[in-house]
Amino acid sequence: MFQSVFCNAYASALFKDNRMAAASFAPFQDLANLLIPYTHAEKIDGSHDVSHLLRVWKNVCAIRNREGGDARVLMAATLLHDCVSVEKDSPFRAGASRLAAARARELLGDMGWDEESIASVAHAVEAHSFSAAITPVSLEAKILQDADRLDSLGMIGVARTFYVSGRMGKYLYEPNDPHASQRPYDDKRFAVDHFHTKLLHLADGFQTRTGTQMAKVRHDRLKRFLDELMEEIDASRP
Repeated sequence: MFQSVFCNAYASALFKDNRMAAASFAPFQDLANLLIPYTHAEKIDGSHDVSHLLRVWKNVCAIRNREGGDARVLMAATLLHDCVSVEKDSPFRAGASRLAAARARELLGDMGWDEESIASVAHAVEAHSFSAAITPVSLEAKILQDADRLDSLGMIGVARTFYVSGRMGKYLYEPNDPHASQRPYDDKRFAVDHFHTKLLHLADGFQTRTGTQMAKVRHDRLKRFLDELMEEIDASRP
């Protein structure tokens, strides 16, 4: 009960001035004001909060400026891509983006959007997820997938990885074999292992040329961080 009240108070405080948050989505402030109330996660999660949405939107804009795409569809998809919250360690995690897409369809339908635009948003939302393994077909879906995955790379990717690992009670690394030379990687227990099981492979799967270029820069930062971390724990060599 306390957690529910606290979460609701946190969400209310975070979005108490919707106009301020919506201003970041110019020139679609009015639409953002309508959609922002539906972006609240059911649980407090600093890796999927309003700052994540703003970073993804920034990435979307950077890619769209070079690649094109429907800005209105992209804005709605950005705000709604995590509108259904499922924990990363849940057995239902792979279905989260499908649930979010269904919710997006419902919300936009109630707002009077045409079916073609609704379908475009829903596909982008559904295909953005790594765990869903859905191939993006439209340009907008490719842009959103790239923009969201960029937030798992670079220094923000490092920060989010350790934040999530802390929430889930994981260790930083396996002290006896941090390189996993004599063991399989286990990112359910060790945060550093997640770099090897997922993060260091993300840059190879980007959909747009611009996204690929941005991913390379952030991949290099991620790799540099990991190399320096290994040096600091005297594990630079397996």
